Amino acid sequence: MQNIPPNIVFIVSDDHGREALGCYGNPVIQTPHLDRLAAEGVLFNQAFCTTPSCAASRSAMLTGNHNHSNGTYGHTHGQHHFACFDDVVTLPRLLNEAGYRTGCIGKKHFAPESVYPFQTQLGEHTYLRDDVRMAEACTDFVGEDSPFFLYWCSYNPHRTGNSKSGHSLKPNDFGNPDESFPGDEEQVYDEAEVIVPSWLPDNEHTRAELAQYYQSISRLDRGVGRLMEVLKEQGVYDNTLIVYLADNGAAFPGSKTTLYDPGMQLPCIIKSPAQEQGGVEQDGLIAWYDIAPTILDYAGIVEKSEPMFGQSFRALLENRPADWTRREIYASHTFHEITNYYPMRVVRSHKHKFIWNVAHPLTFSFASDLWDSATWSPFRGVEDGCFGERRVADYLHRPCFELYDLEADPGELTNLADQPEYQELVESFCAKIKKFQAETNDPWLHKWEYE
Repeated sequence: MQNIPPNIVFIVSDDHGREALGCYGNPVIQTPHLDRLAAEGVLFNQAFCTTPSCAASRSAMLTGNHNHSNGTYGHTHGQHHFACFDDVVTLPRLLNEAGYRTGCIGKKHFAPESVYPFQTQLGEHTYLRDDVRMAEACTDFVGEDSPFFLYWCSYNPHRTGNSKSGHSLKPNDFGNPDESFPGDEEQVYDEAEVIVPSWLPDNEHTRAELAQYYQSISRLDRGVGRLMEVLKEQGVYDNTLIVYLADNGAAFPGSKTTLYDPGMQLPCIIKSPAQEQGGVEQDGLIAWYDIAPTILDYAGIVEKSEPMFGQSFRALLENRPADWTRREIYASHTFHEITNYYPMRVVRSHKHKFIWNVAHPLTFSFASDLWDSATWSPFRGVEDGCFGERRVADYLHRPCFELYDLEADPGELTNLADQPEYQELVESFCAKIKKFQAETNDPWLHKWEYE
């Protein structure tokens, strides 16, 4: 046990799936700094966001509770205007009260700011897409008195509203500049070399966008590398808990805004000052509602003023997997943009995933950036054929219940929910979801009775 509270750096990327990281097995993408962090820390193979949408996901990370519990049902910005309830107790507030200096930089995507009382705001849009310079802007903050909590949030690799200039297929540019930022050098990818995951169609449109997606991730990686250098230059690296994860899966149909695994099973890399060895992989089930309790555990804040749904997984970070006995995690989704209403409630174990599509008579709704994507453009208005491995019609029109055997069917393609031999399991999962909804004050619990 350490006598000095550790510093904490919490790094969140925007729409980064685990399919695009070297340490998770991709041999093409260049992510040496995140790979190094994994080699020095712990890489989680069974880590999940609680909702596959940016603002809602971040609310779970920073409160330890589901987004439908804290009020962030969807996006916080613009006309969407969702926000945490005023009485929600957040991670920055608790760390402030414990004597930490708290600061944030980059993408906030939380509301209202009064509920997230970071003492120092180092800029929200100032370093847009320039992650190396955003890392350097933290030098003075991390060099002051310890302990500190830095919430460092990149805009990469989120899509923009722009297509790649001069490209005939008009792929999204994913924030990639036409010329490298000062002091940085862009990593460009050959569209023929990118690896198309099975849940995406392997065609020229997808490859063009994956190349841009990879480039944005490599720029993010260089920013993370520079931030690690800053921590070392200021002499605080060895006593800093470093957490890296993404808010949700890649901004492609089949991932972001869905609770299929590409949308919710995500990269998570953590380096703890108390680690005895690096390069450890853990298979314990964790979710983003566990992040705040784990950080509070390392900060020495055992008693919290409000209960949290999540739990500290410090045992996994200290290579005590036998002490982590969780058998399943829960996830939920209701809104993305205000027009994207498609509530889902999910329970997932190592073997099974069960999805309740609460509004299943509705056609699955698209986030605007996914609908506009070059990847989806050949499939607009078409329900015949497949998008990746999944039938387009099945992607758009979903049944009330979906049950998948993840060991036999990792692509989640064969729905077992209607098969007679699985009815007992379906009933068991329905009971678990109802109990979960009751425990988390889920307003959608009443749908079991009224619809």
